[in-house]
This record gives sequence, C-alpha cells and structure tokens, in this order.
Amino acid sequence: MRFSLSTTGLQDWNGDVLVVGLLQDQPATDLEARFPGLGAALSQQQFKGKPSEQLLINRLGKDGPQRLVVLGLGLANAFNLDGVRSAAARAAKAASGHTGSLGLQLSWDGLEPAAAAAAAAEAARLALYADQRFRTAPEPRRHPEALELIGLPATAAAGLEAVGATCAGVELARELVAAPPNVVTPAALAETAAELSRNHGLELTVLERAECEARGMGAFLCVSQGSDLDPKLIHLIYRPDGEVKRRVALVGKGLTFDSGGYNLKVGAAQIDMMKFDMGGSAAVLGAMRSIAERKPAGVEVHMIVASCENMINGSAVHPGDIVTAADGTTIEINNTDAEGRLTLADALLYACEQKPDAVVDLATLTGACVIALGDEMAGLWSNNDGLATALQQAADAGGEGLWRMPLRASYKEGLKSKLADFKNTGPRPGGSITAALFLEHFVGDGIAWAHIDIAGTVWSDKGRGLDPAGATGYGVRTLANWVCNPA
Repeated sequence: MRFSLSTTGLQDWNGDVLVVGLLQDQPATDLEARFPGLGAALSQQQFKGKPSEQLLINRLGKDGPQRLVVLGLGLANAFNLDGVRSAAARAAKAASGHTGSLGLQLSWDGLEPAAAAAAAAEAARLALYADQRFRTAPEPRRHPEALELIGLPATAAAGLEAVGATCAGVELARELVAAPPNVVTPAALAETAAELSRNHGLELTVLERAECEARGMGAFLCVSQGSDLDPKLIHLIYRPDGEVKRRVALVGKGLTFDSGGYNLKVGAAQIDMMKFDMGGSAAVLGAMRSIAERKPAGVEVHMIVASCENMINGSAVHPGDIVTAADGTTIEINNTDAEGRLTLADALLYACEQKPDAVVDLATLTGACVIALGDEMAGLWSNNDGLATALQQAADAGGEGLWRMPLRASYKEGLKSKLADFKNTGPRPGGSITAALFLEHFVGDGIAWAHIDIAGTVWSDKGRGLDPAGATGYGVRTLANWVCNPA
C-alpha cells in the first residue's frame, strides 16, 4: 500500500473509496454538500457519531467514489491517536473489495500532524494483513493499493516516511509467530537472521552448541537437552555510519516450541499454542528489519536470541537438576516449564558482554502477567527510570499498550534455593515480578535494563483494531521507535 497526503480537499477528492469520520453529534455539513441526501440517510440510521457506528453506501454507476463510508469517532475530547488507529483500521476493512485509492478524512484538529499521519497509515496497512501461506488455495483478496489522507497539512508527510519499514518489521514478526513449530525452528530463526544480514547489511554471528558449551551457557543449553534440534544463539548487529553515540541490545526469548518439559503443559496451559513462545525473538527480529531500513544515526544495535525447543526425552533436564549459567551462577530447576528465563539468563550475560548502554528483553514469560494485565497490555520492569520512561513513550507513539510494574527487591527472597544460588521459580503470588528479578541478576552492574513480558499481547484470538486474529507482532513498533527516535 502506498501512502500520501491528498492534494485535494473533501469536495474534490475522486478516488475509489472515501471514508470520513464524524465526531459525536458533529453535523455532516461538508458531506451533505458533497453528497446531497446523505444527511437524511444518517438521520434514518440514527447516526450519532459514536465509535461503534458506521454507514456504508455503495454508489454504483455514479461519478466520484464508488463507496462512501461514514465512521463515528466518539467524543471530541476523547479522540486521540488511538482513535485515529481504530478509525483507520475500520476504514481499511470497509474498503475491502475495492482496489485503487482509499481517501481518509478524520478529525485531525489538536493532533500532531506527522504522528497522526503515521498512526493512520500504519493502522490501515496492518489491519489488512492476512496470513495465507499454509492454505492450498488462498482466498483472493482485493484491497486499496493507495491511502490518501485528506485534510492534513504538508508537515504531516514526515510521518509517512518510516511507515513502510515499521510495518514490514511487524509483518515479519507476525509471520514468525504464526508459523507452526515444524516450520519455525531454531535453525529457521537463524536463517531469518541470515536473510536480514544479506538483505540489509547487518553483521551476523550464530553460536552453535559447542560454542555455547565453551562459553559455559549451562542455563540455556539445559533447556535444549530434550530436543532433537540443535540450539542456536543468534547475534545480529546494526552499525550506523559515522560516530556511535550509544549502544543498545535487544534480547528476545526464542523458544520455538515449549512442551513444558517434564512439568508438562496440561489442561488450560495451551500446549497447542506454544509455537508463540518465540514471540520475543520475532519482535526483536522484526525490529531489526525496521531499524536496518530506517538507518538511525549514532546508535549501534545488538540483537541476541538464544533459541531452542523445550522437549522431553531421556536426556531432558529433570525437575531438581542444578545447572550453571555462563557467569557461574547455579540454578536449581524446580520447574522445567519456567525455561524461558533460563535461556534469557545466558542471553542477557552475552548481551552485556557487548558493553551496551541499555538492554531491553522481550519474552512471553509468565501467565501471571496475563492475569494481571490481560491481553492488551504488556508488563514492563526496569532498573532505570529514564529507560522505562523512554520505552513507555515509544510504546505510546506506536500504539502498543505497556504498563510499568514494580521490581520489588524483597520478593527475590522467594527465589532462594537450599542447594544452589537460585531456584528458577518463586512462589505463585507475584510470579511475574520474581521472574523479572531472576532476569535482573544476569544484567551487568551499571547497565540500564528493562524486561517486557508479552505473554498476553503476542496473540489475539479474535483480533482487534489493527491486529487481525492471530499473531500481533507486538513490540516491533515500540523497539523501533525507541531506537530510532531517542528522546
């Protein structure tokens, strides 16, 4: 989909589908002037401009747009960038069946023009995403090829520059998460990184099992013991032209399938959906795809994924085993289904070896976070207020829900082991907090760190807004914004 600002106003726009948003109780004066009789149609439907309302008129055989859609936007004082995203996603879906151009006019007053343009364009493209890779006969789909934003000033054009790169990263993440575990394996994630390296000039290192053993990565490697597939530690680097003013690391959990190990997932544990346990790795790979195309100046970006499967055979890690991470920390495995934090422990240690100014990890880590925040908000834990604020701002700019959670040091008592330095899980209460505290132990002194738990946001069963049902690609926009638009 191509994006642009319309060079004509509402009265003169003559593309294929025109979508206009009306605030609650806003008169349709301009629309009535362009389309006589529309006011009567709105009155007949008792259209009030509420966010759930929509009027669609197919204008076959007439001049001008072949389809007209009027959307309710809700109250003026509540309409914001999230409202823009919702309306643009609805507009794109309402235009299905038509090719050509889609014109969109919303209530832009009071919104920063470039941010509004970016929000509308991203939502329109992402709302039309559909994954038909595994169908023998994909359904034919007809969608607008171009989006023209009507009524925005010329300064809004700056907001459209990064839309293609951002959406491409989100779509890559969605494809990785949605693919079945017999397709997206640790080797497949490494090959995805290799493709990014070849196509976008990134540096790639992949550590195989023997190299990880030589580095003492016992926490990571113990998780892969029961799988026939070799683990891969994947390290991608974006280096900017010119001086490096800051260095950051993005770490993603890369469990391509999680059976739970000997603490087998049963009942409501959704073992059939554990292909999405590599959602963190998908997010950081998608972010690197976006970052590489946007080419931010002055920032060096390291992406690290410790990828493997958590399976069961005679070699699989036992409940009660004690393993040793790369820094010598000993960990008693009291639950083999708390495996993600073990892989992340060695991944974080490796990330800190790169001497970053900040490290951010993303992981589908705990069901406790889903209970606390649901499926629209990810949890954020950080040892640094400045980093937490920057990530919150980046998430808000991308329309991704993020909520900072407490990193209460006293809860770390629950991770004490009678035999080892730590257990890999603490008590059930505060489970997402103790998981974050476990990870914090493996972050180097003086390094700003944040952990984002995306267990709830990685997947949408029914779809909402710009996210279709299935993989959401959560985290790509937040990370790309944070890297490319530092405060």
